[in-house]
Amino acid sequence: MFGSRKPVSDPQQHPRPGQPQPKLPPRPSDAPDRYRDAQYRRAPSDYPPGYGNGLPQEKHGYSRDSSRPGPAGQTWHLSPTKNPKPQFLYYNIVPVSPFDFPPTQHSPQGFYISINGFVLTARQDDGFQQGMVGLSDFQRSWAGIALSDTLTVTLYDPFQDGGQHHFLGSLDAEVGYASSKKETDQPFDQDELQMVFTNMFENQVLAPGQRILMDWKSLPLVMVVKAVQLIDLSMDKNAAGAQPSSSDPRTRGILTKQSQMTFYKDAKSRINLKASKRRPAGNAILTPDFKFEDMGIGGLDKEFSAIFRRAFASRIFPPGLVENMGIQHVKGILLFGPPGTGKTLIARRIGKMLNAREPKVINGPEVLNKFVGQSEENVRKLFADAEKEYKEKGDESGLHIIIFDELDAVCKQRGSGAGGGTGVGDSVVNQLLSKLDGVDQLNNILLIGMTNRMDMIDDALLRPGRLEVHMEISLPDENGRVQILKIHTAKMKASGNLDPDVDVAELATRTKNFSGAEISGLVRSATSFALNRHVKVGTVAGVSDDVENLTVNRDDFEHAFDDVKPAFGVSEDEMESCIRGGIISFSPFISDIMNAGRLIVKQVADKGSNPRFRTLLWGPPGSGKTALAAKMALDSNFPFIKMITPDNMIGFSEGMKMEHMRRIFDDAYKSPLSIIVIDNIESIIEWVPIGPRFSNAVLQAMKAMLNKQPPKDHQLLILATAVERTVLQQLNLFQVFDQKIAVPNVNSQAELHMILEQSRAFADSNRAIGELQDMTQSDSVGVGIKPILLAIDTAKQDDDREGRFAQTVASIKDEEGL
Repeated sequence: MFGSRKPVSDPQQHPRPGQPQPKLPPRPSDAPDRYRDAQYRRAPSDYPPGYGNGLPQEKHGYSRDSSRPGPAGQTWHLSPTKNPKPQFLYYNIVPVSPFDFPPTQHSPQGFYISINGFVLTARQDDGFQQGMVGLSDFQRSWAGIALSDTLTVTLYDPFQDGGQHHFLGSLDAEVGYASSKKETDQPFDQDELQMVFTNMFENQVLAPGQRILMDWKSLPLVMVVKAVQLIDLSMDKNAAGAQPSSSDPRTRGILTKQSQMTFYKDAKSRINLKASKRRPAGNAILTPDFKFEDMGIGGLDKEFSAIFRRAFASRIFPPGLVENMGIQHVKGILLFGPPGTGKTLIARRIGKMLNAREPKVINGPEVLNKFVGQSEENVRKLFADAEKEYKEKGDESGLHIIIFDELDAVCKQRGSGAGGGTGVGDSVVNQLLSKLDGVDQLNNILLIGMTNRMDMIDDALLRPGRLEVHMEISLPDENGRVQILKIHTAKMKASGNLDPDVDVAELATRTKNFSGAEISGLVRSATSFALNRHVKVGTVAGVSDDVENLTVNRDDFEHAFDDVKPAFGVSEDEMESCIRGGIISFSPFISDIMNAGRLIVKQVADKGSNPRFRTLLWGPPGSGKTALAAKMALDSNFPFIKMITPDNMIGFSEGMKMEHMRRIFDDAYKSPLSIIVIDNIESIIEWVPIGPRFSNAVLQAMKAMLNKQPPKDHQLLILATAVERTVLQQLNLFQVFDQKIAVPNVNSQAELHMILEQSRAFADSNRAIGELQDMTQSDSVGVGIKPILLAIDTAKQDDDREGRFAQTVASIKDEEGL
């Protein structure tokens, strides 16, 4: 690629007799002449078209000795050709003809030209043909130029914008070999590399994306500028560094001796960069222009900050400094949390954004194999490449990432019988432990494990030195939901397919306890309603003619909310089934209970109060305890409301009941505000008066869950209902609750009259009450609201509603011995 000639260090040929000595591009006066006593070593016959044996014929009517100034704003139309001379090629200098750019009008030391918006340093070459400009392969690739193009060339003045920041304060460059045939295993000293680079390209204008070919110790290297920071040399050092680093190709600056350089190893190259105590690692895992927004994940700013602080901070500092401190890099991260919160997505994006090899992704069940020893071999294969490279390169080895999804499938607690009783599960855990933190430790691996059952993973894997960073990926807060919604609606908005009446902030408020996956599903559901509006009537697949006007509007999202329900949301159907007839305030006691409930909810919602409050509603059967608890819960507008009822545990064993309750409490801890309604405690603990008998295991589990405090910044309200107060007192469960509220029956005829009037089912409510009094021979009622409402529904089916109602209620009183 570069021929067999040895590159020389002088960018300019010895002058002809009588010709003035040419110089380099302008540089500080104290800089040494680094190109002195160099010679061309290339025969004229080797040059491509554009070069000749002598000076080309003059065509413009002026000679090299004329002293006429060039016109302002002059434009040249030149043809590109190859740039074969080492003194130009390896110094990023563009040769031009002295007849196009006379030395009397353009400095023979060098000047800046702009070719199609790309700035380069040019210099006259006596052997160069008029009307052409010499560009190397890397320069043509950077500027997107073909040899058949006609180029528009203008002079470039870096100070023309009048600003102050024209010089490079810092420059980040990616380093790699230019030829696979010329490589070495010897590491490159980064401090020395900066000195050589500065000496070769000082005073040149450089920009992000520029590819530069340089020769060092007869080894051709390719430098790719990744990011630059512009400074004002007239300001002090702290102020000069105030400009942010930029990867915009339009950000250009002049390289000086004060410019600081950071080198990064090209991931595809075998080049080795020696660790520096003051310079970041050459194989740094993060690219200089990395931004969190590039990951396309919303609502996890806090989690990402913690992950990078714990797992990656030590990897971006100079390796020499880290070695002197005697610290080891973090080797494992465990992401845990409820399904749909983005654990797998985070692992994928982390693997892609890091300047490392392609991560190995494996699902937990894929490790297991039916053949003896093969499961352990599968684990060893995951670390084989990292082990081989670490033996060859040590700390200069690149980072190897292993993404382990569904980690709980194979890394269960040892001795638990995982693996079908054959001990394979225990062997897999042992093999993983030895690779992460065994005798032969690796410092170039990062294992990212994911699970939603952290409690099932073996404890030895979770200690420091192994999967030591435990990061819970929980449900996004409101700001996080705004970010997620913006990500999923960005393309719609940019293309004009999102109606202006869609308010992302409002949607974020209404999507409490939605996971990231559920928010994505909500947007897809809304889109499906919008698409359905543009299906031709009477067809299944016909598209209407006005499809170009398709927009997703607010109504589409309203319909989507009926389609998509959060897994950690409100059990609305179950709650509403408990209060089908509504709450009838037939007594001042009912109004007092509802007011007390509102105060309790307000107290729990206050972040400064106790994070857990337990309330017991007790009273006779059918008195409306469950309906009152459900009404309190729904009126709270808490994002998480769930019920624990005996109906949902029919046929459950003791262990299954405890697991069911534990799962609901764990889900509640994931929400900032939660309510759990425990209905009919006696039935849940299987209490019966014969014996008496009850399940002590379920009782103790319930006590433990009632006494457990929720996590920090999480508030929990527990509403429980019970009938037998004396039973709860004997079981030491009554005293656990912070507030006990008695719920009465319908006792007086006035209370019964109010209920009958609100039902509007009777023409004469007084007659129904009178007949009831005649049948029971009593002025009191003493029946719960629930059987009374049931009696009203029964009476509606009879022609004599009043008589049927009185007869039904009287029979209820007779059965209960009232």
